[in-house]
Amino acid sequence: MAALEEYVRLLEKWNKSINLVAKSTLEAVWERHIADSAQLFSELPSTTKSLADLGTGGGLPGMVLAIIANEAMPDMSVTLVESDARKCAFLTTAATKLGLGVSVKNERIEQLDPLGADVITARALTSLDRLLEFAQRHSKEAGQCLFLKGQDHRKEIEDARKMWCFDMDIIPSITNPDAAVLRVENIRPR
Repeated sequence: MAALEEYVRLLEKWNKSINLVAKSTLEAVWERHIADSAQLFSELPSTTKSLADLGTGGGLPGMVLAIIANEAMPDMSVTLVESDARKCAFLTTAATKLGLGVSVKNERIEQLDPLGADVITARALTSLDRLLEFAQRHSKEAGQCLFLKGQDHRKEIEDARKMWCFDMDIIPSITNPDAAVLRVENIRPR
């Protein structure tokens, strides 16, 4: 908990000069960002050795998962992918201050060498069909994806199924009754 509190302090401090999260959401940072991100941890397979958070921004959900994993799954490696160099500076600083061995990649997702991650995560990045394209490139063959999606998740699923075949579970979000966690596996183009 102390590490999460320190992360929130850093997030609030850096958010004054870099738009890491919407300023209006900082009042509810624990529910809106921390709990929303942390809910993915219970969905991680116990065999997870590597996790990649695509378009992590200020580290949501990736940094939150790395903080929790530091004690609960210390052998799991976490890679945070973000194209904005200023946000990467924040992520690197936060990881150092929190004593986390995360890898920060300041690159575009589509140009990054394949990561071969056991689990791919993303939150508020892009549409599901685009996420599936990224995930197919960066996950292991038997990998799993955990995507935090908002109220339009059913429409996104419908649209994605036009271009992709995949297995999926829809898990109700614990922080928003209209949102969901999408667990996606076996991604293949149509």
